[in-house]
Amino acid sequence: MEEPISKPKWYTILLLILAGEAVFILPFVLARIFRPTFLDVFNLTNLELGVCFSTYGVVAFVSYLFGGMVADRFQPRILIALALVLTALGGFYLATYPSYFMMKVLWGYWGFTTIFLFWAALIKATRIWGGIQRQGLAFGFLDGGRGLVAAAFGSLGVLVFSVFIGSQLDVNSLAERKDAFKYVIMVSSGLVICIAILVMLFLRSKDEKNSLVEKSFTIHSLANFSSVIKIPSVWLLMIIILCAYVGYKTTDVFSLYAREVMGYTEIESAQVGNFLLYIRPVIGVLIGFLADKTKTSLMMVLGFLIMIVGSLFFTLGIIDPEMNILFLFSILITATGVYAFRTLYFAALQEGKIPVAVTGTAVGLISLIGYTPDIFAGPAMGYLLDNWPGELGHQYVFLMLAIFSFIGLLAAIRFMTLVKKP
Repeated sequence: MEEPISKPKWYTILLLILAGEAVFILPFVLARIFRPTFLDVFNLTNLELGVCFSTYGVVAFVSYLFGGMVADRFQPRILIALALVLTALGGFYLATYPSYFMMKVLWGYWGFTTIFLFWAALIKATRIWGGIQRQGLAFGFLDGGRGLVAAAFGSLGVLVFSVFIGSQLDVNSLAERKDAFKYVIMVSSGLVICIAILVMLFLRSKDEKNSLVEKSFTIHSLANFSSVIKIPSVWLLMIIILCAYVGYKTTDVFSLYAREVMGYTEIESAQVGNFLLYIRPVIGVLIGFLADKTKTSLMMVLGFLIMIVGSLFFTLGIIDPEMNILFLFSILITATGVYAFRTLYFAALQEGKIPVAVTGTAVGLISLIGYTPDIFAGPAMGYLLDNWPGELGHQYVFLMLAIFSFIGLLAAIRFMTLVKKP
């Protein structure tokens, strides 16, 4: 007789939350929070940093598909822990301040460690933890918790940087700032290693015994791919995630906007980026709860509408350096729409009638297109910011976001009508 599936444990989702954000701290979060400082200490332009992100995106593009197949055949614990360790090793190398060419190589390496080994395994483990009735809550906890972890890393990073740099930013030499930021990178890398150890020790395979993960090992990867590609909701989710992810990439420039347009100091601009991370947990859990009580598809429609409104505040150029409250309100509105989708991305798998047994392959295939902004968004924003310095460049960036949000809105409406059909 088949044994019943064990009740999901709370420490499992906590470990997934820790791992789910820790793996992206080094490739993305530090550059997002400390963008002005990051550009200075590594002697990069916005375009050059965008090219590093693009290199990551190219490797990730291939890794999404094949990583999804791997996630359907191996235990998440092993894949997640290995990805964390390898990513942290890349962080220790980043702390040596490599050349621009080697930085591009490093971001390509991170595209492999964080996506091929990690991404689909994380999503599949979360979906199984949530079961049939709690998909919104599961992914709400995952992304909300990830936001809290990112905020904690960010606060620690700001603290470490401020301790080593002191309060007189204007008189610190570039060498002193590089030395201070090196400690931020080293501390972050060490913490990622610690989380990998926790995953290996406590995300035990016995927690997954008799789960749908184990059952899915018997399904051939090519058969998975053939069945997933025929599901209409998969194609719509590709477009929805692509458009929403442009919004997430745009959050990279909020700290730079604070520095270049609002006139904030480096530490103040980093605090703006970190502030956004603290509202992410609230939005994630709230949206996840609402998605379970209503429909994930409805929340996606509302999310795109909010993103359009928020992006228009910046696109129309109505914010000036004296309007601090309006500036904070505008980034709060935009971030609400953006972070809502961090919960909704894969909570929609259940509503889209995608079988659990092929979750890894479905995640890989959807991500293949959905996360292509990793390839083009960074260089596009860098080009706009470097060629139209100051507020005008930022207006063009948010105009791009408004356009993608409108396209995503159309796809979300179509998805909502599709899933209503039997």
